[in-house]
Amino acid sequence: MTFNTARHGIALLSSPFGMGVAKWLERYPTLPLPGAGDTLGRWRVLAEIAAEDVCLAKLLEAHYDAQAILAELGAAAGGAGELWGVWAAEPPSDTLQFEPRDNGGVLNGLKSWCSGAHWLSHALVTARQGEQRVLVAVALDASVHSDDSGWQAVGMQRIATAQVQFDGTPAVQLGTPGQYVDRPGFWHGGAGIAACWYGGTRAVAERLRQDRRGIADPHAAAHLGAIDMRLGALAALLRELAGRIDLRPDLPHRREVMQVRAAAEAAARETVDRCGRALGAGPLCCEREHAQRCADLLTFVRQHHAERDLQALAQLVVEEEAAWTL
Repeated sequence: MTFNTARHGIALLSSPFGMGVAKWLERYPTLPLPGAGDTLGRWRVLAEIAAEDVCLAKLLEAHYDAQAILAELGAAAGGAGELWGVWAAEPPSDTLQFEPRDNGGVLNGLKSWCSGAHWLSHALVTARQGEQRVLVAVALDASVHSDDSGWQAVGMQRIATAQVQFDGTPAVQLGTPGQYVDRPGFWHGGAGIAACWYGGTRAVAERLRQDRRGIADPHAAAHLGAIDMRLGALAALLRELAGRIDLRPDLPHRREVMQVRAAAEAAARETVDRCGRALGAGPLCCEREHAQRCADLLTFVRQHHAERDLQALAQLVVEEEAAWTL
């Protein structure tokens, strides 16, 4: 499989990470779309990728999410050999503007938090058109300049997140202003991220499960039991939510999505902590793969906005007539 990476003159297959991307895309060129009847199957693949490599999951989840967004907004699917991202963060420092023209439009300005800019051929990008928020599709050609020198992360290091400068870059608007965030699929995609967190957490937990101390030492066994409880509850939430989305894809299921994301974030934090307490410093200091997975996972779950997201969840709870019935 070959990829369009001419912007950087990079052969994607020349690195182990790039070979991992190619392997998964060859196995799964597409995934079942959210709400199309096999949402759980989609999430199982995302979890499987994350269990192998959290950074791979971050990159590929965005690619598969872009495919879903293009389908939901009635746009043409990406071509063979393309690798897509979704850049939708909008910090106050961003200046990105979309200017419509007869044959589409152009982008000018700065976009921050552009994950995987080094690897991608195309991206879906949010920008401003006056006071409105629009989503556009853009090929990352010579009119796009990325700078990832500010990315100093230890976790998620290989998925270097950049600031990207657009300079008269051709772009095509997708849907109507605001439609990207107003569609139910925006929330369904957010639950897909939780499936990635589940997969990464499961892989961290596996290090303890396969260690003889997990059973021989009562304290380590207690940590393993607590982790099993967390992962079992999270898996149940993911299965239930997948079924709900397939049954009513026209609904955002916002409260349930926020619940599963919060549960996945908590499970990840607790699992990394309990594995460290059960196994001591040895694996974190002497096993690169395990140490990197823990660092990657803890960075990835910070996409959850902690108490801010919990506060938003509480606001949804109080609006329910019977919030916690079976």
